Amino acid sequence: MTKAVFVDAYGAPEALTLREIAPEPPGAGALRLRHTSIGLNFIDIYQRTGLYPIALPAILGREAAGIVEAVGEGVSGFAPGDRVAHIGGNGYAQAANIPAVLATKIPDGIDDAAAAAAFLKGLTAEILVRQVFALGPDHACLVHAAAGGVGTLLCQWAKHLGARIIAVVGSAEKAVLAKENGASDVVVRTKTESIAADVRALTGGRGVDVVYDSVGAATFEASLDSLAPRGHMVTYGNASGPVSAFTPLELSRRGSLTLTRPTLFHYATPDRLPAMAAALFDLMAQGVLAPRIGHTFPLDKIAEAHRLLESGKSVGAIVITP
Repeated sequence: MTKAVFVDAYGAPEALTLREIAPEPPGAGALRLRHTSIGLNFIDIYQRTGLYPIALPAILGREAAGIVEAVGEGVSGFAPGDRVAHIGGNGYAQAANIPAVLATKIPDGIDDAAAAAAFLKGLTAEILVRQVFALGPDHACLVHAAAGGVGTLLCQWAKHLGARIIAVVGSAEKAVLAKENGASDVVVRTKTESIAADVRALTGGRGVDVVYDSVGAATFEASLDSLAPRGHMVTYGNASGPVSAFTPLELSRRGSLTLTRPTLFHYATPDRLPAMAAALFDLMAQGVLAPRIGHTFPLDKIAEAHRLLESGKSVGAIVITP
């Protein structure tokens, strides 16, 4: 038997239930993994609450690292004993079957905890700075939640690309971390209406070229108001709730802005994932990207981990040990 965390009905963290299940052999195209480290992400909360509807009952968890125990029919490139990271789902479990096309071998020199803390989050950073908007040394960017799991890696990657980074954080402690991650300037968010004014002051009135906003409803207007003419608004999360409907004329009124709402899984498709993962792990091996594991919980305390992530008080990544 193996233990896994299920959601049987949408709800608060109490909806998460740990129970034993019988392990099954991997089907065609799948790997059976023994998980060693599990990453916690906001998508897990969105699925638990029903903001992102899923078929129930379900095992949550889209990011994890583990060791291959068995290989299903038709799978090549993996063998029992391989260490892998994946975004294939069923992460909140001691052992699980996952699609092989959503897994990548972990290079030597990168431990399982770092891989679990960085795989989904680092791939998200990769699409934000390389694919959604090709960030470079001529750009200034605004990064919300800059001391969080994605924000840490996003700032580090943006610094590597030579961009100017203005970070938004929720406390003085997190401001120190944002500076360590490469931020040129930091705005400590006390009220959302001050963010745009602070950004304008820091940029001589111009604004930034791109905003990376994972907060959602609470900061959307301030993010739009922080952009330079022809700037790019990237809203990629809903930590404070989803953004309300608005008229596209607002983009014109604010300076011919563009708006995009990317989702990692539309980019990290089986044909694209290997190159994206290689870029991520290469920068981790070089020390350019260094995930910060701020909190660790055992699997039976997963509800506490969800509460911490929802509170906005977490720092860096949250890792679950199965």
